[in-house]
Amino acid sequence: MAKPIILTVDDDPEVLQAVARDLRHQYGDRFRIVRADSGVSALETVQQLKLRNEVVALFIVDQRMPQMSGVEFLEQAIELVPDAKRALLTAYADTEAAIRAINNARLDYYLLKPWDPPEEKLYPVLDDLLDDWQASFRPLFEGIRVIGNRWSPYSHQAKDFLARNQIPYQWLDIELEEAQQLTALAEINCAQQLPLVLFPDGSRLVRPTNLEIATKIGLTTQARNPFYDLVIVGGGPAGLAAAVYGASEGLSTVMIEREAPGGQAGSSSRIENYLGFPVGLSGGDLARRAVTQARRFGVEILTPQEAIGVKISDPYRIVQLADGSEISCHVLLVATGVSYRKLDVPGMNRLFGAGVYYGAAMTEAIMCQGEIVYVVGGANSAGQAAMHFSKYAQNVVMLVRSDSLTKSMSQYLIDQIQATGNIIVRTRSTVTEVKGENSLEAIVIENLDTGESETVNASSLFIFIGAMPKTDWLDSIVERDERGFLLTGSDTLRNGKRPKGWTLDRDPFLLETSVPGIFAAGDVRYGSVKRVASGVGEGSISVQFIHQYLSKL
Repeated sequence: MAKPIILTVDDDPEVLQAVARDLRHQYGDRFRIVRADSGVSALETVQQLKLRNEVVALFIVDQRMPQMSGVEFLEQAIELVPDAKRALLTAYADTEAAIRAINNARLDYYLLKPWDPPEEKLYPVLDDLLDDWQASFRPLFEGIRVIGNRWSPYSHQAKDFLARNQIPYQWLDIELEEAQQLTALAEINCAQQLPLVLFPDGSRLVRPTNLEIATKIGLTTQARNPFYDLVIVGGGPAGLAAAVYGASEGLSTVMIEREAPGGQAGSSSRIENYLGFPVGLSGGDLARRAVTQARRFGVEILTPQEAIGVKISDPYRIVQLADGSEISCHVLLVATGVSYRKLDVPGMNRLFGAGVYYGAAMTEAIMCQGEIVYVVGGANSAGQAAMHFSKYAQNVVMLVRSDSLTKSMSQYLIDQIQATGNIIVRTRSTVTEVKGENSLEAIVIENLDTGESETVNASSLFIFIGAMPKTDWLDSIVERDERGFLLTGSDTLRNGKRPKGWTLDRDPFLLETSVPGIFAAGDVRYGSVKRVASGVGEGSISVQFIHQYLSKL
């Protein structure tokens, strides 16, 4: 933590230098001494310190200054840093003003000039003030602060991006007085400019994109080299496993992730059936451990970055990126997983990010304190989310199309849900409309057996209704099934014949697509088992086939 600050203000350069010297001599090991030569400049300094989230412990301010007296300065400064102690330097003639300031500026003490010797007339007083301040001081959060509106899609995007990339941050809702102070200091005067993202160095971004945040916090978005042995598109369990095994076995490897390492699994609140973790672990923990392991072996991770196309120029595969750059490789592994299918009902697009969310949206859980949360879906991801939200919400209502959970959910999760008193499961139910102006206010629920509908008040709706692969960028390059999943291995054969355009004297390997040297692993692959462990397994064994392919080049 940075040292707390003692700010001394005096328009007389000699006095200011003397005060700073004495303060530095006595307190320099524990506090940072900051000087200002006027009330106006001191107020500007306090405003900047506030934006940087630095702590002011004590003001020592001269009373007689032009433009702004010491008392006038303190009256304005305490609005920004109300917990700082306040001492006024006065001449004998100013004692009346100092006494009045005890009430008006909540002055803690006044000191008569000169204070020589400081050991008798200065330090004992300041020691008491600083001891009192230290006794009640609670260290401030020192990382990134995000100021926004809970119901703003842009605010949700910023929070979700930071959380999924394991970047600590503090959320300040614009309704809070502190948030309003900070936006005023940053000269943000309308909701359309939110979120405001404040960084520890004092810089800030207004309604930033994920790429702008990534650049600011130092995430890597561009590859260091033009060529790699292995390019992996997708940073979920399958992609991370392939990265670890590929790099550990000597392949120069880069992984391209559109949002954040961990993929859909990374947003899971609890994975309890993953081998070797008897009490389970969160998706975020799994992603963090895997990313650390991959980087240890030298994997480059580009995020946020997106692959938008592939060119074949044997023996190279050239990946085209959204920023216009290209990366060449011998082998491309596609591990992009799947994305939650959209719920196509009236009002959905307008309220996305403003009470309606796809996936667990873990960043919103704490905001649901005491509310009724609705979860649409009956698979494991929906069950894990319901269990997590039940820790915060008054009730969690699961809306399931099927007549039971047993058809799509693991038994351990069903048992947990049944044992959790504030989770309500409504089978044969679906959402047919969402309502609200600026945020979600109500949803319409239809009973699929009777056709009856009811409208209920709702402020949070989380949707888990199946998933679809995003493989359009491979259209006309790699063979896919009718839903977009990539065909691999024997699934690429038609009547025993190899794929059209296949140039090698062998059949495609188990995880190889219809194009030699392009592999697929995890949920994006046709016929895959939609489990984290399966994705990790496929990513791991894909490296074996990649080595076999490379050995024949």
